[in-house]
Amino acid sequence: MKILAVSDQVVDRIYGLVSSGHFKDVELIVGCGDLPYEYLEYLVTMLNKPLYYVPGNHDPKFEPQTAASRAQGGSNLDLKTVRHNKFLIGGFGGCVRYRPDGINQYTQTEAYLRAYSMLPKLFLNTLRYGRALDILISHSPPFGIHDDTDPAHHGLKALNWLLRITRPRYHFHGHTHFFKKNIVNAETTIGITKIINVYPYKTINSNF
Repeated sequence: MKILAVSDQVVDRIYGLVSSGHFKDVELIVGCGDLPYEYLEYLVTMLNKPLYYVPGNHDPKFEPQTAASRAQGGSNLDLKTVRHNKFLIGGFGGCVRYRPDGINQYTQTEAYLRAYSMLPKLFLNTLRYGRALDILISHSPPFGIHDDTDPAHHGLKALNWLLRITRPRYHFHGHTHFFKKNIVNAETTIGITKIINVYPYKTINSNF
């Protein structure tokens, strides 16, 4: 399955690539947060492929009755899991809290509680399919992996825990920008999981 994953920055070049058919073989679109929903909607409309995304810390608070708080044509996967074809995909939005009134921001403890709320879904996946997840989508990176030293870009420790218990093949995230000197490598493999910083976009040929 070929995946187009996007995060954090609108790339003008994408418009030309999409209209020229460059991504015609993409089967799935993944959004890792902090992108205008109009940008995600454009990708869905032009590529006519499923979109699963999570909110970032610069995205609006999700309100089911408010159209502006979601990307039309896509599925907000925050704290949810879905089976797409034969792939199990889960989502975890937001980042570490660095402002008292920040939207989609959580303390490390709050993030753990959010992760624990996914346990029933993950347990059910394991019973039905023999595994919890194949792909984890998040905005934040895990703690100590692709994160940064400034308070806004610390990774979430709850993601490290989720990765340990679900052992997905892939973890896609955004939030940190790999042109910064601290991120030497945008891909890290731990166990069977390949952790990929997708900023600002990547195409991934999954090898399930």
